[in-house]
Amino acid sequence: MSRSIRPDAVLVQAVIAGALSFAHLHDLAAAAGQSGWKAWAYPISVDLLLVAAWRRLRAGRSRSSWTWFAIALCASLGANVATAGMLDLHHVPGWLRILVAGWPALAFLGGTLLVHSPTEPAPAPTPVEDEPTAPEVEMHRTDTPKPTPAPAPAPELPAASPTPAAATGAPAIPPALLDHARTIADDHRASTGEPITADALTARLGLPAATCHAIAAQLQLT
Repeated sequence: MSRSIRPDAVLVQAVIAGALSFAHLHDLAAAAGQSGWKAWAYPISVDLLLVAAWRRLRAGRSRSSWTWFAIALCASLGANVATAGMLDLHHVPGWLRILVAGWPALAFLGGTLLVHSPTEPAPAPTPVEDEPTAPEVEMHRTDTPKPTPAPAPAPELPAASPTPAAATGAPAIPPALLDHARTIADDHRASTGEPITADALTARLGLPAATCHAIAAQLQLT
């Protein structure tokens, strides 16, 4: 997509300055004896040398660009001043005719040097010095580290003594039932004067034989 050209004050000034300078150079060349197409070629030659020198200055490629830029600028300004009434164009001096006649060779030399001159090498980048690194410091301990005491073993819990019922594998007897059986045994001893037997206690309690035998074992009955 082509970019549209917007009107700009600088662009308008450039067009006006170029047109006037072009006309003045043409008039001066015609007055110096360059007739026909030759008079039109002189403004083109001056402007091309001026543009070539300016581009070399922008690129910064050659120190001689300033010289050729000044020569082309003096030629353009000189033509503007000469045609402004400072010079009689009907009686041009001989030295001006010589300058106008020798200008094509001078412009060709300048353009050739500007275009084909060797480019100056770019300056080498300055090496960045590495920042000094801090020296490594080795640390040695002069004192002997104290040994870490071993943790004290946890005290062993005493083993729970098995209950008589758990040791013998007998069923657990509730305390109330055991008290009731002891009361029956005491009443039997008080009435008969003899301890009650396991079979008699079983008959009095009316419980399973295993439970009654466990009660008799705790009461130490035979």
